[in-house]
Amino acid sequence: MLNRSSAEFTLLAALWGASFLFMRIAAPEFGPFALMLVRCAVAAAVLLPLAWMIGRPTPGLSGPARWREAGCIGFAGIINSAIPFACFGYSALHLTAGVNSILNATTPIFGAIVAWLWLGDRLTRWRGIGLALGLAGVAIISANRIHGGGAAVGWAVAAVLLATVCYGISGSFTRRFLSGVDPIRVAAGSQLAAALALAWPGLAMWPSQAPSTHAWTQAVLLGIFATGLAYLLFFRLIARIGPARTMTVTFLIPAFGVLWGWVFLGETLDTMTFAGGFVVLIGTALATGAIAPGRQVTPVVVSR
Repeated sequence: MLNRSSAEFTLLAALWGASFLFMRIAAPEFGPFALMLVRCAVAAAVLLPLAWMIGRPTPGLSGPARWREAGCIGFAGIINSAIPFACFGYSALHLTAGVNSILNATTPIFGAIVAWLWLGDRLTRWRGIGLALGLAGVAIISANRIHGGGAAVGWAVAAVLLATVCYGISGSFTRRFLSGVDPIRVAAGSQLAAALALAWPGLAMWPSQAPSTHAWTQAVLLGIFATGLAYLLFFRLIARIGPARTMTVTFLIPAFGVLWGWVFLGETLDTMTFAGGFVVLIGTALATGAIAPGRQVTPVVVSR
């Protein structure tokens, strides 16, 4: 990886790791839906002008085909942003930024399962072992957290897993229906669709007490940097170093999520959570082919 690409790769991991910090701070004042409405609306405001200036239309599309493309982008926005963002907004009320970032690392595992069931990607022995290890790591973290936090923590863990399943479905959907569409147009259009999908629940559940300036700052930072700028870096890296190498950012995100939570919120990881996180990362590496011989999985789209 070139030095410039290495710097952008690290910055991307830092931004996506910071998203869990921003959500942890802002979610209690905004609530899940209102916060994610702000996140998607701000991200769309950042990405749409860029898509207008540098985006390239899909060659040979007109009439119904263009509408089908728009519909696919809209669905991708719902399944890849609106639903998982709302889930993470809820989990941020009950789980630390570090734990959320670790559980988020299961995204490639569910991506591999969906690709196997839907697209027929081959499930090798190593990938099967990785899937089992990853899910075992989730079980370790979940059992430890639920034991100390009750039903609300259990629902929060379930919300994170629903989010990562959505990311896995979105990856296969994008591969099948949007592989020829300019990525910046997909990113901008999907954020606009997510903002529209979240408009009704976000406004209906808008907090009766106005969020503080600090919470607003975190929400805007979440939209600009951890969503808008992160998307741009993500697609730049895909173009420069390829999707397989770009997807290994998944392994670095938990490190930054834990680091930011420790530095800014004083969060710590207990031994069981650390052990579970380690098992999740090893399982993810095996499931994606990063540390095992054989055919490598075509990466799924990931956003935070």
